[in-house]
Amino acid sequence: MIAFASRTGNIRYIVSRLQLPAVEIEEGRTLSEPYLLFTYTDGLGEVPQQVKRFMERNGRYCRGVIVSGNSNFGHQVFGGAGDAIARQWQVPLVRKIDMRGFADDYEAIQHYYEQCFRKEPVR
Repeated sequence: MIAFASRTGNIRYIVSRLQLPAVEIEEGRTLSEPYLLFTYTDGLGEVPQQVKRFMERNGRYCRGVIVSGNSNFGHQVFGGAGDAIARQWQVPLVRKIDMRGFADDYEAIQHYYEQCFRKEPVR
């Protein structure tokens, strides 16, 4: 599953294109299964407050982070929320996406998702 926060609609758009199970982060949402986190970056490289609160409740289930940002703000802060989350929660930074991204971004996310959540066949 993908748990996502979208402020401008870019992430919501990407998630709809991926066609993977997904839930939007809402105040008080609690999960009980593994997920990939997909977030935007606030300010100059900061984690959005709603995502911080979500991770405080659900961080133990996070299996990686994908972050969207705008590279026009400079590469030193581009996708900074993803860097901070990966560091604090010790999860892989799967991908940094500029705005709505490109086909290769979507393919990389899909590939990581399949590797992370592939179910072994029942024998």
